[in-house]
Amino acid sequence: MISVAGPTAAGKSDLAVDLALRLGGECVNTDSMQLYRGMDIGTAKLTEAERRGVRHHLLDVWDVTKPASVAEYQGMSHDAIADIRARGGVPVLVGGSGLYIRAALDVMEFPGTDPEVRARLEAELEEVGSGVLYARLEEADPEAAKKILPSNGRRVVRALEVIEITGRPFTASLPEHLYRDPQTVQIGLLVPRPELDQRIALRVDRMWAAGLVEEVRELEGEGLREGRTASAALGYAQVLRHLSGEWTQEQAKEETVRATRRFARRQESWFRRDPRIQWLPYDAPDLLERALRICA
Repeated sequence: MISVAGPTAAGKSDLAVDLALRLGGECVNTDSMQLYRGMDIGTAKLTEAERRGVRHHLLDVWDVTKPASVAEYQGMSHDAIADIRARGGVPVLVGGSGLYIRAALDVMEFPGTDPEVRARLEAELEEVGSGVLYARLEEADPEAAKKILPSNGRRVVRALEVIEITGRPFTASLPEHLYRDPQTVQIGLLVPRPELDQRIALRVDRMWAAGLVEEVRELEGEGLREGRTASAALGYAQVLRHLSGEWTQEQAKEETVRATRRFARRQESWFRRDPRIQWLPYDAPDLLERALRICA
């Protein structure tokens, strides 16, 4: 089993397709936002032509109104991997959502949820904002607080919910690095920071030219604004603010670039904590051959 990881705009999808073609594999999506139907341009989802005949699993499986569930994704990813293997294929996981990658690859159990506790915390979030809840998390679990942005109300609520349900720190639910299948290889793509920043700006330009604003406008009619997870996606959140009249289109575009660059830095920080990832320069002329040697 192979996983291709790295920051956004590093070229993961193309390498994954190359590997699948050479190894007789199929791709499994590990990008949390590519799970949503209709979110194509803003997530850089490969078109059918770009997939080059390689079957892709776990794209377009959720409506934009559905809150994300890593635990649910974990079950779906295990099923997809088993399906590929049953037909003699090699699973090639590809995406940049660190927790989703670990959910698919590692021995990892997620604490359950309590609807009453979750509803109470979410109501409090609406009333007082994420800052108050984040301060509570800093006191209850300082290590968890270090890994969560104060503005990420959804993750703050989840951490506090787990602490309340289990009576243990949220960080206690994150296990050591232990693969479900010892025959697992993780490949990471390295992009120097200045080049990554340029690639992100270029990607956002291309998304706008490809019709991201129109895509968001259409999804707004399907409930995007009410979807807690999908509405916060990079590009989509910014365009929604433009459509509501808060920002001009140029402001939304500039904010998307800035937010994506911040996100890429968090991705790099997350992946650097996993010593099992073998890193390759994204622009190596023999990138595929080097990746294949790692997989041998």
